[in-house]
Amino acid sequence: YLEVDAVVAAAVEAGADAVHPGYGFLAENAGFARAVTAAGLVWVGPGPEAIETMGDKLAAKAAAEAAGVPTLPSSEDPGDPGDVGFPLMVKAAAGGGGKGMRLVSDPANLAEAMAAARREALGGFGDDTVFLERYLRRCRHIEVQILGDAHGSVLHLGERECSIQRRHQKIIEESPSTAVDDALRAAVGDAAVRLAQSIGYCSAGTVELLLDDDTGEFFFLEVNTRLQVEHPVTEEVTGIDLVREQLRIAAGEPLGYGQADIAYRGHAVEARLYAEDPASGFLPAVGTLAAFSPPAEPAVRWDSGVEAGSEVGLDFDPMLAKVIAHAPTRAEAAGRLALALERLHIGGVTTNRHFLVAALRSEAFLAGDTTTDFIERIDPSRAATLTLAECWQTAVAAAMWLQAAERQEARTLRWMPSGWRHGRLPPERAELAVETAAGPVEVRVSYRPQRDGSFTARAESAEQPAVDGVEATAGSPEESAEQPAAGAVEATADMAAGSPGVGGVEQADVVGVEAAATVATWSPNGLDLKWDGRRVRYAVTEDGERLHLTGDSETVTVAVVPRFGAPDRGLAAGGFAAPMPGVIIEVRVTPGEQVAGGSTLVVMEGMKMEHHVTAPCDGKVVEVLVNPGDQVDNGSPLLVFEAAEASAAEDSDGG
Repeated sequence: YLEVDAVVAAAVEAGADAVHPGYGFLAENAGFARAVTAAGLVWVGPGPEAIETMGDKLAAKAAAEAAGVPTLPSSEDPGDPGDVGFPLMVKAAAGGGGKGMRLVSDPANLAEAMAAARREALGGFGDDTVFLERYLRRCRHIEVQILGDAHGSVLHLGERECSIQRRHQKIIEESPSTAVDDALRAAVGDAAVRLAQSIGYCSAGTVELLLDDDTGEFFFLEVNTRLQVEHPVTEEVTGIDLVREQLRIAAGEPLGYGQADIAYRGHAVEARLYAEDPASGFLPAVGTLAAFSPPAEPAVRWDSGVEAGSEVGLDFDPMLAKVIAHAPTRAEAAGRLALALERLHIGGVTTNRHFLVAALRSEAFLAGDTTTDFIERIDPSRAATLTLAECWQTAVAAAMWLQAAERQEARTLRWMPSGWRHGRLPPERAELAVETAAGPVEVRVSYRPQRDGSFTARAESAEQPAVDGVEATAGSPEESAEQPAAGAVEATADMAAGSPGVGGVEQADVVGVEAAATVATWSPNGLDLKWDGRRVRYAVTEDGERLHLTGDSETVTVAVVPRFGAPDRGLAAGGFAAPMPGVIIEVRVTPGEQVAGGSTLVVMEGMKMEHHVTAPCDGKVVEVLVNPGDQVDNGSPLLVFEAAEASAAEDSDGG
């Protein structure tokens, strides 16, 4: 899919008359554009000369300066920052998507940052050229959508704000920007149009800018000579189909309208759903999507290339879907988007869904305080908080679904000897683990059938204080028991202390709640359950010994606790494990070496991004378990490390 000759040959063989490059790497490849036209096909995009000029950030910056567009101080000599100053950004001259970029605040770290940026740029774009540019701490990422036809018409469709980023890659985008008024919109739009006209731009494109949040000044960043991932927010607020316009322009048609004809309607927000773990620094996640079922919500658009059963690997960008909501107001659009993300039924792969919902509902976002340091001000781990009562509710739902599945299986396989039947649960009791950001919360669910077909179900857990990912106080069983649903059998909270341990925790205080449970409907894909005064309809997907349940707010994964302990993963005390699957690039230490806290021990690559495994404190490397070039899985042992305090104590004992 990245081989120009193969793609062109496939297009010719298929009888195509045009090639639309999408927004992958080849979309900004001038050689690809030339090969398409040389084969007698129509290239849907700007000419190769414009791609060449704008594809090189240094050439693009020179073109912007010539067109009178403000630029930031920069240096093409990576060894001489000149008047750029610190902090600065090391940037790849080619490519995009946040790759080949490093923020440097301390001059002592410049050489290492340049080396890492060069490796990433070479691996991602085949060009290791980098340059230095001044970094603005309090700024917004603003981009202007442009359209140009072959008849000399160029106009803009307003701005998008894409300031909420991690690893310099956008995750939430919107149009219009809360920081851009009519006067500023006209100024940035005029600057973008001047630049496009100066290079004879013909097609859809994006001029990216940085807006200083303190001074209101804007500066040129780069030009993307292709469709952007976030283009739907512009489509929603203008009513203009950008892909249709690209095809019309490629066919030689004039735009047929002018700048005065462009009108904006309402507000649109897009969120990118990624396979990644926000609580672990947004590291990419891999696995198989056991469940993926977007909800049908009004004014919400889902663009996705995955489905249940899709494999999420390391070879591609980890984006699973982009979700766009449009509404008359910004607050309503953000609310619709957050609700749609919550109601997505998904399981099998860790995603940033919880973080996106928390960000969209945060005070900072709703107030429009969305500068590029937004994520630094939002704690990702707070986004996946579950109350203990919610853990119990979900565990009871899982137990009820499993017991119904057992009964269904028993009816289907009643001819089979009972010793050969697959028994998921001991009779009338389930030991379950509800997965949370802080780790699994073990819940014992016991249930007794009643004459009317309902159950009395009790959920209990070892009492624990509130921790990240689990709140033991909010939504307490006492509160839920005080106000049963109308017409329900009143739930009675049965608090027990000093009960036998739950999930292998002996002699721990145990808290729980017992209430009537009624299964209104059951299917292999869902459950309608009423328990403890609440009625919730769940989408359910079975995934081996785990269930993924989506109720009225989010997907929660529940695992059946094995009767025997899980096997040891082989990670010794003091061991460092790989934070994600990938390839070992460098091993910078040797056994016996003394290292300072913060020193890089191992460099690995996953999803085309580098990750540095660093020492948490001063200490000694005891053993190195990997070599450069090794493929490692998530959690694979990398090395054994001993903190300085432990090492000193050991030496003292030996002496």
